[in-house]
Amino acid sequence: MNPDEIKRFYEQSGVVLHYAVAVDRVGLWRSEQMLFTRMFTPEHNLLEVGCGAGRIAIGLYREGYRNLTAMDCSEEMISVARTLAEERGVKVPFSVGDACALDYTDSQFDGVIFGFNGLMQIPGLDRRELAMREIARVLKPGGYFVFTTHDRSNPRYRKHWKDEQRAWELEQQHPLYEDFGDRIGDTPWGDMFIHVPDRAEIHDALTRSGFFLLACRERGELANEPPEVREFSDECLFWVARKTDHLSASS
Repeated sequence: MNPDEIKRFYEQSGVVLHYAVAVDRVGLWRSEQMLFTRMFTPEHNLLEVGCGAGRIAIGLYREGYRNLTAMDCSEEMISVARTLAEERGVKVPFSVGDACALDYTDSQFDGVIFGFNGLMQIPGLDRRELAMREIARVLKPGGYFVFTTHDRSNPRYRKHWKDEQRAWELEQQHPLYEDFGDRIGDTPWGDMFIHVPDRAEIHDALTRSGFFLLACRERGELANEPPEVREFSDECLFWVARKTDHLSASS
């Protein structure tokens, strides 16, 4: 899957509107609010990667966080995020950028958030790990990286992944799939790419990228989400990792 195709998906007016409506209708999930406020204080300098229309950044601002920076690859998303923020009196700098080539200095942030499974919408294991290394680079030593993914290990989807494994063995997988775990799902706005990892894959990628895994929890373990959140997003895993003091992003 070409990264430009994924970017074009998130430039569509219907997709942008879907995310824009969620800023107020959904807001911070209870699980996000609980975890972010536990991990970070309002004094921390935070970066949100893949911010979309600003749901998390605006939500954190409403929680009293003022040292926020947010970026996304979609110019349309960022344009809407800026408008929504201005209308709500939210002062967060939103910018267009590439998660695989972050335009920030080394050791700039105390924490980085990559919410709503955004990291897994980067195609290719090598590119996802490049994004992880970039996040490690801009984090201060000991800084925290919080993100979400789906879970290929979930017993609910065992048959699907068993069938997928067989297709890969027979070299009959979808022609656009690069890695086992890739999915192209049908949405009202067309095909949407996402990678569904297993836990070992994420653990190993974090280790190679200069992180130490602290915790992995299902969203349902953290909070009982209201219907609007469950309608907006499926169950997912929250990952919390810490940048190791002795490794750099280039290691």
